Formats: sequence, structure tokens, C-alpha cells
Amino acid sequence: MHNNKGILGLIPLLKGHYALLTFTVLSGILSQGGTLAALAMGGWIAGKAISGKSLHNLAADFICFAFFILIVPLSRWWQSHISHKLAFTLIESLRIGIYDGIERAAPNFIFGKRIGELASLATSDAELMEHFYAHTVADYVGAIVIPLIGLCVLFVLHPIMAIALLPFLIFVGSIPYWLGKKAEEQGKIVMDKLGKLNGETVEIIQGQKDIIIFGRSQDAFNCLMKLSEELVSAQRRYGSRAGMEQAMINGSTALGVICVAWIGVKLFSEGILDFAFVPLAIMLAGGALTPIVEVTQTARKLGELKAGASRILTIFHQKPKIMDQGNAPIPKEKTICFDKVCFHYGNNGDDVLRKLDLTISSGETVALVGHSGAGKSTIINLLLRFCDVTSGEIRIGNCDLRDLPLATLRKLIAYVPQDIHLFNETILDNIRLGKPNALLEEVEEAAKLAKAHDFIMALPQGYNTVCGVAGVRLSGGQKQRIAIARALLMKSPILLLDEAFSHLDNESERDFQDALSAINHHCTIILISHRLSSIRTADCILLLDKGKIIERGSHKALLQLHGAYAQLIVSKEKTI
Repeated sequence: MHNNKGILGLIPLLKGHYALLTFTVLSGILSQGGTLAALAMGGWIAGKAISGKSLHNLAADFICFAFFILIVPLSRWWQSHISHKLAFTLIESLRIGIYDGIERAAPNFIFGKRIGELASLATSDAELMEHFYAHTVADYVGAIVIPLIGLCVLFVLHPIMAIALLPFLIFVGSIPYWLGKKAEEQGKIVMDKLGKLNGETVEIIQGQKDIIIFGRSQDAFNCLMKLSEELVSAQRRYGSRAGMEQAMINGSTALGVICVAWIGVKLFSEGILDFAFVPLAIMLAGGALTPIVEVTQTARKLGELKAGASRILTIFHQKPKIMDQGNAPIPKEKTICFDKVCFHYGNNGDDVLRKLDLTISSGETVALVGHSGAGKSTIINLLLRFCDVTSGEIRIGNCDLRDLPLATLRKLIAYVPQDIHLFNETILDNIRLGKPNALLEEVEEAAKLAKAHDFIMALPQGYNTVCGVAGVRLSGGQKQRIAIARALLMKSPILLLDEAFSHLDNESERDFQDALSAINHHCTIILISHRLSSIRTADCILLLDKGKIIERGSHKALLQLHGAYAQLIVSKEKTI
């Protein structure tokens, strides 16, 4: 966790917005000061009227009273406008920071969170911070300045009234902080329960088809109901404590005003204070307490605010998993070299790759095969710098990957992952993901190479057909061909295919193999596949076992060895 944790960690985000912050504070002081002045003026007029002053003698006072009455709504409007402008500007920065934090941690580690929980954090938690920036920062300044002004005026009227009110001001202002730890604990529970409910809801919606097929609809419903009940229970406990706070605040405020009123009446009865000042003193007491009461309303949410701020700042200050500090130019030579590469996940994990030595020439097609856990996907992830080597180095040409800017590396390598994600945009936009400004002709050329053009044109809106959430409107094979077209459009010198043919029928696979043969003279291809038909055409097949290459060669040469590769082919009955 970052050192600036909790709500205090939100304050540095105000940097660069000092003008807005200053205006927010001034508007708060003006609106709260205007309220105090209007109340005091009303009490002054009432006191004078009770003392027998004529309406004619109060004309100037009424004009002054009307002025303050006008100031209050105008200053309230200004405060609301400027404080929310500040708040929403900073919330925008928060959301960008949350996304940046997630991106820095991606793709190997997203905090162990589910999509719904991250969405809740980026929306609900970020939105909750509006309360802090719009209703807390400036109001706390006003809650100090305005009560002091009220106390000073009361002190001028008679010191005993100011002294009597002071403990109530302190007591009312401190009530939320007595229960602050409890509020923070309850707020964290509420936010965690909400995040879990959102995460489970999204997961159940995404898996609705499987839930129905396996007859688990009632179980899914019961799970959501249980999480919902836990959330409601946590919210009730939070609300109960907040209600107790409010009762104590209202009771203490009333007692403070009553105390000042009683002292004022007593001073009047003893001939020490003119009765005209008694209503003024009562209004000053109420007006001095009002800003503190308003702050305590926001302080009641401190538990949720602290919990939300902690969750946000954990991601906001997330350190990058991969340091992007390289500045080397694009290497002219594209040979890929793994030089004594070791890698393990976590601090105490066993090595997934063990002093791996591997050279792939430019334009070569290499297939990675082996049992699950052999290290195939790890080689792909290291090439893409989703993670960095534990020791050794990986080079493209003579350039260590760590010396290349990530943006440059992403242009050098196109990737078709095993788990394909299509956005809820048109097919055209999905293919253009890596090259947004590509011409339609370029997109069509890539789609034809991926054997996707014909089925796209058969759709009612062709390339303008919307794929649906996660490509739900398309079949598995269609999504795979779009993903392949997306990679081919980039025309990168290195192409990584991780089970890119798993959803293709045999005919489509043969057609795509022909397309790869046409481009491999200027493109290095590394593929992972369990299909014999896909790997047998590779220039070189690498058989991995426990992070080491135990056999390498063409399909024919490896079969003639009658070694581990040949046994694997036989045992899997032509499916690796």
C-alpha cells in the first residue's frame, strides 16, 4: 500500500487545481458566513422589535437583512457549482489513474479481482470521492472560520456565552471521530460486500448459458440472494451507527442553543444584558453550530470514504510490473534469441524455464509443443514482455527486449491469443484494433488472408456488423478468424499464434496455412497448437519439457528419431 493511504492520500491529487480549490473554499466561507450573518441579523431585528423599536427605525436593518438573505442562495449556488467542478475534474483524474494502475499490473495480475469488482471500484468508489472533494475539503475550512466568528461576536456580547458555547462546538465536531474507527471498519465491509455482489453478478450473467445447461440457475440465484442479504445487513449496521451519530449531533446542537438562550435570559434578568441582544445571541449560537453540523453530515460518510479511498489508492499507486524505460530504436535484424533464460512466477516458485537457449531466424516458422506446464505459453509471454526474465536475456537482433520501448515492441510483434476478446464494436473496428487508421482495403486484405472476408460480407451489414459484448453474436471460428485478421493487419515482422486454429474447421485451417506460407518469407511465426496438421508444416518444431528443449527439428526428422516427440504423437493419436 502506498504511504499516502486513506483519505489523506486523495489530497495530493489537488495539485495543479489550486485556483479551483481556492474558489471552492471562498465560496464555502461566503455561503456559511452569509447564513450566519442572515441568522444574526434576523435575531437582531427580532430583539429590537421586542424591545419596542418602530418599523421605521428598523428599515436599514431590514435592507441589510434582505442583502444577506440574497447572498446566501447565490453563494450556495456558486459553492455547489465550483466545488462540483473541482470534484468532477479530480474524479476524472482518479478514473484515469485507476485505469493506468490496472494497465500497469496487467495482464498477469489484476489484484485477484473479478471484472465486476474492478468495475465497482472504477465507478462506485470513484463516484464516492465526489463527496470528499465537493463536500469535505472546503466545508472543513468553513467549519473552523465561521464558528470562530460566531464565538468572537458572542464574546463581545458577553464572554460567558462564548465560553458556554465552546464545549458544544468541540463536542459536536468530535462526535464522528469517536466512532471513526468503527465507521471505517463498517465502511470497508460495505464496500467489500458491494464489490463481491457486483463481481458475482457479472460472472453469473457471463456464464448464464453454462448455468442453464447444468441446471444451476437456482444455485446462482441463491448465491446472489445470500450476497445481497450480507450487503443489506452490513448497510443496516452502518446506518444504525450513522443514525446514533446523527441523534447525538442533533441533541448536542439543541442543548448548545438552549444553554446560550438560558444564559442570555439570565443575564437579562440580572440587568447585565439588554434583551435586544438575547435573540441575537441565540441566532449566533445556532449559526456557529450550523457549519459544524454540516461537516458532521459529511463526516458520517468517512467510513465509506476511507474504505473507498484505500481501495482506489492501492490501484492508483500500483507499481508497474514491467518497467518501460527502454529507448533503443527498432532493430534492423529480427532474429529472436533466448540466451540462458530462466523464469519463475512468484518469489519462491520453481523455474518454468531453465537456462533456455533458443535462436529463431527471421522468416522462420517455429512450433512449440509439449505437455501442459512445459513452458510454451511462458515463452510467448516473455517475448511480449507481459513479464520479464528472472535471469538471462531475450534479444531481437542485437537488442535486449528491456532496451526497447514497449510501444516499439508491440509494433514488432502481432499476437493471436488463445482467449480471444472482441469489443462491442463493429467488425471493422475490431480488426483495426492494432492499426486504427488502416484503410478499408487493408482491412479487407487482412480478412481475406485470415479467410474471414467471405463470412463478413455475408452478414447483413458486412464490416459494419456489431460483434456484441465479447463477440457474442459470432461463432468461435468467426471470432478466431477476426482475431487472426487483426494480427495480420499490423504486418509485424513477428507473429505469435497461441492455439489460433482451435476453433477453425479443417478446410479453414488448410486455407489459413496456405496464407501463412505466402507471408512467412517476411514474417517470423511462432505457434502453439495441439493440432498435428498445424505443427507438421513448421520449419522447426521445439519439444519442451519442464522448461527445457529436449528435441528440435522438422516433423519428419523428429519422427525418425523415435524419441519423445514420436511417442507424444502416437500417445495423442495425432493430436498434441
